[in-house]
Amino acid sequence: MADSSFFRGRRLRRTGALRSLVRETRLEPGQLILPLFVEEGEGLRVEVPSMPGVHRSSPDRIVADGREAVEMGLGGVILFGIPGRKDAEGSGAWAADGIVQQGVRALKEACPDLLVMTDVCLCEYTSHGHCGLLDGHEILNDPTLDLLARTAVSHAQAGADMVAPSDMMDGRVGAIRRALDAQGFSAIPVLSYAAKYASAFYGPFRDAADSTPAFGDRRGYQMDPANADEALREVRADLAEGADLIMVKPALAYLDIIHQVKERFPVPLAAYHVSGEYSAIMAGARLGWLDEGRAMTEALLSIRRAGADMIVTYWAREFARRWRRENLG
Repeated sequence: MADSSFFRGRRLRRTGALRSLVRETRLEPGQLILPLFVEEGEGLRVEVPSMPGVHRSSPDRIVADGREAVEMGLGGVILFGIPGRKDAEGSGAWAADGIVQQGVRALKEACPDLLVMTDVCLCEYTSHGHCGLLDGHEILNDPTLDLLARTAVSHAQAGADMVAPSDMMDGRVGAIRRALDAQGFSAIPVLSYAAKYASAFYGPFRDAADSTPAFGDRRGYQMDPANADEALREVRADLAEGADLIMVKPALAYLDIIHQVKERFPVPLAAYHVSGEYSAIMAGARLGWLDEGRAMTEALLSIRRAGADMIVTYWAREFARRWRRENLG
């Protein structure tokens, strides 16, 4: 006769119904944010070679993505722009007819209930590919703040529901908050990429957004992957400047940072499941080495389990499709 005194964990794992009943971490479509790449033109929809299933679309074609996001019950979308021309200042970032502004207006007209966020940065718009103004090869922090603030205001004027500065210039959250308030957009929340690391996992995104630096790299303003305490200082500073939500980027290589931030700061926390993390799993699946659905779901669950309230992920639509089949029939 078996000893009944020791732990019998298998009792609650025998069936799918039991496992679901005692599941500690829930992952649903409404917790996922879908990144979208919008570029100049009409009738354009081109897959990004290094990101299977991800496309660059013109404003008229991106509307279908917005409608699908609503239908699938996703938490929202975040827009990244690919302009038709670039210059040293990145002036296309704050132009009233800029590509993100066009995308926001198209999405909000077609899908008024869709939560539309916008990435606020200059790297996609500058001819040199860096996130701020330059003096030679030096990134000028403080002169860049006004341009980031102008960009955020222009996104709000176009109809964005939330702005998300990703540049990692010091003081940019405060500059954006003051500019939004001064222009009558005090209700627009700021999602700060507070802990954004100088990661090797951004390569496919830079292919998609045409934002690879023309020289050097971004280690002078993005965080050192070796640092954890610094991330907490960055979060604390951004909250003091008026951030409403916080982002950790990347996610999978920084689950410890997600956990520490959530433990210390009782604010909504996002994590970005970045392009390299996504593409690595997709590549493994296409080679037959991984089960795409199980591997992606496990990765996203790990991000939620670490403490993220919401996840920016390129797999949001596919997760929603599978979730609906399993839960809604």
